[in-house]
Amino acid sequence: MERYFQKKSVINSNPPSYIDLSNLPTDPGLRKKNSEYPSNVRDNVRRAYLLNGPYQPDIEFPQTKGNEDENQKFVIDWYKEFTWIEYSIKRDAAFCLYCYLFKPESRNRSQGAGDAFMATGFKNWKKKQGLRDHVGGPSSAHNQAYRKGQDLLNQSQDIETVLQRQSSQARSEYRVRLKASVDCVHFLLKQGLAFRGHNETTNSNNRGNFLELLEFSAFLNKDIKDVVLQNAPENNKLTAHVVQKDIVNSFAVETTNVILKELGDAFFFVLIDESRDISVKEQMDVVIRFVDDKGCVIERFWGFVHVRETTALSLKATLEELFSKHGLSIGRLCGQGYDGASNMRGQFGGLKTLIMNENESAYYVHCFAHQLQLALVGVAKNHPRIALLFNLTSNALNIVGVSCKKHASKVIQKIQSGDILSGQGLNQETALKRSGDTRWGSHYGTLVSFILMHSSVIDVLEVVMENALTSEQRGEACALLDQMQSFEFIFNLHLMKDILGITSELSKALQREDQEIVNVITLVKVAKQRLNAMRNDGWDSFFAEVSSFCVKNDIIIPNMDDPFVERGRSRRRVEVLTNQHYYRVQLFIRCIDLQNQELENRFNEVNTKLLLCMACLSPRDLFVAFDKEKLIRLAQFYPRDFSSKSLMLLSNQLETYILDVRFSNTRKNTVYPLVYMLMTLALILPVATAGVERAFSAMNIIKNKLRNRMADDWMNDILVTYIEKDICETIDDETIMQRF
Repeated sequence: MERYFQKKSVINSNPPSYIDLSNLPTDPGLRKKNSEYPSNVRDNVRRAYLLNGPYQPDIEFPQTKGNEDENQKFVIDWYKEFTWIEYSIKRDAAFCLYCYLFKPESRNRSQGAGDAFMATGFKNWKKKQGLRDHVGGPSSAHNQAYRKGQDLLNQSQDIETVLQRQSSQARSEYRVRLKASVDCVHFLLKQGLAFRGHNETTNSNNRGNFLELLEFSAFLNKDIKDVVLQNAPENNKLTAHVVQKDIVNSFAVETTNVILKELGDAFFFVLIDESRDISVKEQMDVVIRFVDDKGCVIERFWGFVHVRETTALSLKATLEELFSKHGLSIGRLCGQGYDGASNMRGQFGGLKTLIMNENESAYYVHCFAHQLQLALVGVAKNHPRIALLFNLTSNALNIVGVSCKKHASKVIQKIQSGDILSGQGLNQETALKRSGDTRWGSHYGTLVSFILMHSSVIDVLEVVMENALTSEQRGEACALLDQMQSFEFIFNLHLMKDILGITSELSKALQREDQEIVNVITLVKVAKQRLNAMRNDGWDSFFAEVSSFCVKNDIIIPNMDDPFVERGRSRRRVEVLTNQHYYRVQLFIRCIDLQNQELENRFNEVNTKLLLCMACLSPRDLFVAFDKEKLIRLAQFYPRDFSSKSLMLLSNQLETYILDVRFSNTRKNTVYPLVYMLMTLALILPVATAGVERAFSAMNIIKNKLRNRMADDWMNDILVTYIEKDICETIDDETIMQRF
């Protein structure tokens, strides 16, 4: 009989009622009607939109097609006059937030009841009176919708609250229970700890950090103990995974709101990089850099976004979506910083070019710290003997790491004799450091460790050569012993230690958050000067240092006047060289020249007009580098911010400013606004993308091998609060509870 009856579709009978309120479309032209949401979540959707406020982007509004009159476009001052108004970038039209959320059921077109501000959008920019007519009188449809919105925000007037009014004792217990959960979440976010456990049943010995911390809080506080866990109602324990995620999202949203408030209407610079997480998913990391109202340069983590493709078009679309979600505009972007990948800095199809096509003032700055690391690695790639040096140190690290017991005993002996300084407390350092091409400054630390622990490494290799289990290990240890006890190895080890030591301070300075571009130009020049000084006058002292080390470690020093004999190569048809010529010219001078050449090639941006103009703002020696003509040229790089009239005013302000600031340098931002804007634009340009690298380090802490199945939104919410914990600490529990 069943074949004679038509079966009902189970899928359509109960549509899903879960809506991700944190990812609702912000542009009114992209929203669906409120009536299309399930009835049981409509009020939640309305409340989410009301809490976020009207969508009011600050962009360069387009002209109406077919009309060149400047007045025929949306006017930004309407945001202040009509607080309810929204602007759709998609449709180039104005909408009403309250009428969209609370459109009356009647179909009449009385005062303010039309569909222009809800469906199609208002576009008649010439008739401002149309906006006033929409508001209408006290009983208009718009004002009725506005009052409904205020009633919904007032929890005491909410329909669900009225129908489900509970006793004051129940509400008090709920607040205590919620605050306990919020405090536990806050602690776990601050420490970057996992929330869940493998077994969260009541019989488990370890129910996860969240439940264990909540139980510990109940143990310490009787008021909490009486209302949580087993003493809480079965359907209102506030410990479910969904509840934990909602509380974490509340922290993330409030942290982002503080950053948005801190940013305000200021210009900002965007730092972007992409990398794979532990689950091999491409994550795009976004950091913004701006100058706050106190004149301080601030870098804030904006978020991680999972990208399915790493093409420039895909990255740009993702960035625009992120900007639109938070009401930011590419028009306020004054710069962009990436690494040297082709999809980022490509001249024709890179992300840099795509953004500059929309905003010509969003200048690209290649990460200086990344360029420095490429310069250091470039020397090893271009000189075979230096490449052999790093290959030998890497192989020795692998063998010594396996023989950790013997290595540890030798290190302890050297610490006791005073040959190695181990540091104090938690800063003790007794292990060889590993280097990596993507780890800034790691090569220098590796070479310093090898010099300090050379004799103990030799002892460990001798033990491995005698007692290793396999012939391959014994043979490799024997080859390393032969190479590492040669004069050439010691010579190259000290040479690269000195060369990398010169650029080490530059590398550390480039990774500082408060470093600015003018200082970096000076640091690069200092590094080049030190390399030239070492090349011209440093041979004698360097050779004496290497010889002293060889005498101490019983390594044979060749006679510099004897012919050089290269190990492992035939002596036929080989140019006869002395040891002096080989070590001084082909190693010492050539390596320094290669390093200088790499610095020149990698840091050619310091010769561009933009950076040279910025150097004129340096306050060193009472603004000795001040040059008005170059600063006017710097302002011309930003035509959107400095019109022809502004440039004329700036010229006059600069002449007065330089005389004034040499006597008093406080509170000049209000007296010389154009000069202050110019300085702000110069300070925003960064010298390194260390901020995004720190975010990737935090991602590896949060999303690790044991937590490799984290959802993207869950990971992003945790990282926003973990990285910006200084902001998260300022948010009180009451704000989080209201947001929840």
